[in-house]
Amino acid sequence: MNAPPQRQAIKPLRIGVIAHLRHPIRAPFMGGMEAYTHRLVELLLARGHTVTLLATGDSDPALPLLPILPVGYEADFPAARWHDTPALHHWLDGEWSRIGGLLEGLDVDVLHNNSLHPEPLRIARQHRIPIVTTLHVPPFHTLREAVRHMTAPWMLTTLPSAMQASRWWDTPPDTLRTIPNGLDLQRWRFVAQGDGSAVWCGRMAPNKAPALAARAARAAGVALMLCGAIEDAAYFAAEVEPQLGDSVTYGGHLSGAVLAAAVGRASVSLFTPMWDEPFGLAAAEALACGVPIAAFDNGAAREVVGDAGRYAAPGDVAGLAAALRQASSIPRAACRARAEARFSEAAMIEALEAAYSAATFCAPRARSLATTHALEA
Repeated sequence: MNAPPQRQAIKPLRIGVIAHLRHPIRAPFMGGMEAYTHRLVELLLARGHTVTLLATGDSDPALPLLPILPVGYEADFPAARWHDTPALHHWLDGEWSRIGGLLEGLDVDVLHNNSLHPEPLRIARQHRIPIVTTLHVPPFHTLREAVRHMTAPWMLTTLPSAMQASRWWDTPPDTLRTIPNGLDLQRWRFVAQGDGSAVWCGRMAPNKAPALAARAARAAGVALMLCGAIEDAAYFAAEVEPQLGDSVTYGGHLSGAVLAAAVGRASVSLFTPMWDEPFGLAAAEALACGVPIAAFDNGAAREVVGDAGRYAAPGDVAGLAAALRQASSIPRAACRARAEARFSEAAMIEALEAAYSAATFCAPRARSLATTHALEA
């Protein structure tokens, strides 16, 4: 484990990190949210905090794990069939109602909530538990209503990109902070020169659009490796597999040094969000390796990549092929410099520690006020 600098900004805290429960928190990671949560726990431990990870029981046993579901619910409710269905929402509400009792009695100073469910917010407001909630996805109705209305001074919210604020609020609250995701820059090492190929990393799913990346690479005459978990098998079979062969290959679900090496070898990384992507960890990781980006101009892509990439309108394969050709001329050192300046782990963890400190500072005052009101009643 590569730790950030050990400068301790605040006193050691007892922190409960609540994971999203769809997938386990273990490598190879299904997506950026799982990678973020795993690394967050490692970093907090390295900074001297006491951490409890509330996640699925099939998560990494090396972490300080408190299982709150036996396995990730994708095993029983695959997204390709159950995403945003009443049946899934009903099941999740029931599970979180049970988990809520555990949160009430958890011996922590602060919760870091990555669950994407309203229940931790309700528990935190009712019981005056300091909480920092990170919103990893664009807003959906139940969570947006909870974030907007379950508010208190000890309840802070973070976003990985500034552009997401207007999606969640008409007027962003004072308790909102923008904290970009941080990278282990020792793992995602700079590679001075690529081999002329392109790489694409992410979940094999329509909203990530690997099939469009493959079509663009073929149009540009550039070899492409696709890397990532097959989330939607039907989509992969119908849209991605027909693109494979000759210059387009599927490298599998890679992790660790193998994935970093595959990214670093490339001359360009394709980033193709067909949804309102709140950050784009794969794009930031490519920049850290010195790999310029050809991207669909969607979500936070331009905020993350900036002038280290070239852009096409979402879904425009011909435009993406042109961006792929153009991006290869961007200096790799400039890509690395952007990652170092904007996405360091030290900056992320220090900003989160400041948020934890602010939440815990407000909570005793809230409890005192409640006690005063009770005495006056």
